[in-house]
Amino acid sequence: MIVLDASVIIAHWDSADTQHRQANELLLRSSGEEIAASPITLAEVLVVHVRSGRLDAARKALKDLEVLTLPLDDAAVGLALLRSSTRLKLPDCCVLLAAEQRRASIATFDARLAAAARARGHAVLGVR
Repeated sequence: MIVLDASVIIAHWDSADTQHRQANELLLRSSGEEIAASPITLAEVLVVHVRSGRLDAARKALKDLEVLTLPLDDAAVGLALLRSSTRLKLPDCCVLLAAEQRRASIATFDARLAAAARARGHAVLGVR
């Protein structure tokens, strides 16, 4: 399983994004593997689509990508522990917690999240 950070989904959907091609290649290479995101990550991605009246299209795009929504078990404690130990922003801690709870890889273009994930033993796709 690969847990997606918002940066990957946003870049995939936005052809003007500097990481658009890289996001598309990452998702293509991941075909056949389950891809997922936390509810907070998905909310982060959907905000712009809600504001522009394109929520239904964005939801369909997530469904077409077959992105699973991963609940975060004991989120308050897990997120507090990660936030305290990594100093990552809370949305990044949501990505990390989702991956930790499933022993999954992480796909991100965020260097700080990638470094924290690697330090905790996760494979990281996207950031070199």
